[in-house]
Amino acid sequence: MKIIHITASYKPAYIYGGPIQSVAKLCEALVELTVSVEGLGIHEVQVLTTTANGQNELDIPINKPVLVDGASVTYFKRLTKDHSHFSPKLLWELKKMRQTPNAKLIIHIHAWWNLVSVLSCWMAKWYKIPVVLSPRGMLTTYTQNNRNSFSKKLLHNLIGKKLLQYCHIHATSEQEKQDILKIVTPKSITVIPNLVNIKELVSSSQLAIDNSDTTVFRLIFLSRIEEKKGLELLFDALSLLDINWQLSIAGSGKEGYVESLKLKAENLKLNPRINWIGQVTDQDKYNLIAKHDLLVLTSFNENFANVVIESLSVGTPVLISDRVGLSDYVREQQLGWVCTLEVSDIKEKLINAYHAQKVREKMKQAAPEVIRRDFNDKALAKRYLELYRRLA
Repeated sequence: MKIIHITASYKPAYIYGGPIQSVAKLCEALVELTVSVEGLGIHEVQVLTTTANGQNELDIPINKPVLVDGASVTYFKRLTKDHSHFSPKLLWELKKMRQTPNAKLIIHIHAWWNLVSVLSCWMAKWYKIPVVLSPRGMLTTYTQNNRNSFSKKLLHNLIGKKLLQYCHIHATSEQEKQDILKIVTPKSITVIPNLVNIKELVSSSQLAIDNSDTTVFRLIFLSRIEEKKGLELLFDALSLLDINWQLSIAGSGKEGYVESLKLKAENLKLNPRINWIGQVTDQDKYNLIAKHDLLVLTSFNENFANVVIESLSVGTPVLISDRVGLSDYVREQQLGWVCTLEVSDIKEKLINAYHAQKVREKMKQAAPEVIRRDFNDKALAKRYLELYRRLA
């Protein structure tokens, strides 16, 4: 069995946020499984991607496989610099790969609403190759009605719906599954969590942090800065608080939107309490999160949210909206607070978390071990492997 992963972007294009990490982590774990365990039925894992890196291109060898943290990845130039990521050479390479003798091919496509994904899916359907599609949050009514909604609906009605009905869809949470089923009925749909790049899972007590000043409630937002993250709602809620808080905002986004947020913060007189950190590296983010009391993510829509697991892995509890895919998990494991998208409820949950210092301390101690148990790379990779086996 040969697994071909198709993704419009791949690391080190970290500008695209969490999905880059999740896709790479899965590919690396599958490669490690094939090397360490015999008789799994996989003889090859390959990644086809483009050099996309926002408006720029990755400076990396093209048109030939290169090893990226153990995974065989082939990068191709794209003709478009926008989110369509049109790459004829990638499609040509995929066409050649289908001719591999005596190989049971499975094509695993990551994300949707780009030409790499849609045309690869069309080709697989034409040649009757099984397709696993991980939409990565791209198949929800929110994303359909958000940016470029007219072109998305046109594409969906012309070709997208039939292609999606051909796919075996992978959802990362039960919430994402329900969102997908509102749009399309695929051949099958399977829920498996993301593999999350949390490296060594350690408690915050083992990290170089100083939380001695307990008079300040340290909040952190760490994600791509865009409209769906609900920062405006968070700002409105923070403006109503009469407690001593500080907010760190780590991440990047479109300059115009970031400036509009800074203007809103200024109008609400929040600027003295907000620290705009910018993009942080993988190496630095865990220590940064652990220096805070609470991670906040009041998103309008998130299929999973890797940063929630990353935060809990170092013992920092979370406050997330009920539109985040991991909200049920956070509730069940009692690892934080879940709010609605009402400003009054966000305010109330922030106050509750602030006053629950002993509860937060319990979460800090318990969370790393819970994450180690529930998000084991090898165990999750085997669940993906079982999905492939069912289709081969």
